[in-house]
Amino acid sequence: MAQFTDEEIAERLESNKRIYYEHFDTEYCEALISNALHIIIDIFFRAEKIGFNEDLDRNNPDAPLIVISNHSGMSFPWDGIIFLAQTLREKNYKMDTVPRPIVAPILSKTRLMNPFMIPHFWKKCGGVDATYLNFETMMHYPSANVMVFPEGVQGIGKGFDQKYQMTRFSTSFIRMALKYKTDVAPFVTINGEYLNPYTYTFNWIDKIVQKIKIPFLPVGVLTPFLLLLPWIFYFSFPAKLTYVKCRRIRPSDLTNKNYEDLSKEEIEEITQKVQKSMQEDMDRHVDTYGKYPYDRKSFYKKVKENFKYFPFIFPIAWPLLFEEFERQWKRKKEKGIPIELKFGFFAPFLFLIKNPITICYYIPIIGWIPLLIRGYNKKTIK
Repeated sequence: MAQFTDEEIAERLESNKRIYYEHFDTEYCEALISNALHIIIDIFFRAEKIGFNEDLDRNNPDAPLIVISNHSGMSFPWDGIIFLAQTLREKNYKMDTVPRPIVAPILSKTRLMNPFMIPHFWKKCGGVDATYLNFETMMHYPSANVMVFPEGVQGIGKGFDQKYQMTRFSTSFIRMALKYKTDVAPFVTINGEYLNPYTYTFNWIDKIVQKIKIPFLPVGVLTPFLLLLPWIFYFSFPAKLTYVKCRRIRPSDLTNKNYEDLSKEEIEEITQKVQKSMQEDMDRHVDTYGKYPYDRKSFYKKVKENFKYFPFIFPIAWPLLFEEFERQWKRKKEKGIPIELKFGFFAPFLFLIKNPITICYYIPIIGWIPLLIRGYNKKTIK
């Protein structure tokens, strides 16, 4: 590993600060949530946050707080999308009150891994590719805290047989917390394990799909339908996503050494202590909030009260919803025409006519061909 002087490190961090603003668009976030994503947050997932009554204030004014959570679902990472979108809306779209997520780079490499192939979706919504340099650069970010999923993509794809069991944490967030003397603020996602339940992963299958930049392939009842109907790639069951704030942790209290004097093994030990604390909290909260992961009664009630949004409440119509929003967003940026998604009986047909590419999501097998061309076309992601 290359060794750098303090001056060289400072220069690298300074030149890398472009990631603060690369594709990041606060206006886009607000428009997406208020016009489209609110349907999925409030009706489909019925997202609820518990214990987040106060802002997560920095203990060190010069460094962001590190917000961490478990990752789960065996599906597209809806757990993280919904938490951040709901938090942003609650804070009246003030970005300095919402943590910026560090996301797996594989999500940004192809358009396919962006929700419904919206170019740069993760970065436009505040995400930053998870590299060590990027993480350390974000520790100098003046405007907001940083959010990390220490299980990484492996947490999402761990298989239903390991539900609510956290996989091995990476140590990077502990290193940053110790180096910059900042706290770790954990929360746990309950019922996320039921976004796509009773599915499993196999290493030999994952190695194959990773060659086409898909991190894993969940194997279960829906897998054959995924090959037939492309829209299922972004599918989720209506789990009631519940986010519960956990005990705040100060990693520097878990050692009597300075960061520079800690060995790799000692940092790993501190990471394991943090993971154990979170696991204990999650076990307790699952007993309280995880008894009815779908809470069908509240789901049916929400659907009935908001039937005007049918069929966009359900995943089968999400390609139409996101594609139409993206079309109107481009029109707003180019011509200044305000976004106005009109819902009604004819809305699905109108959205389909205005966005003909979406018909491919519903064509068995053959529909994958134009979508994959679109999803892997390097020009569309650049």
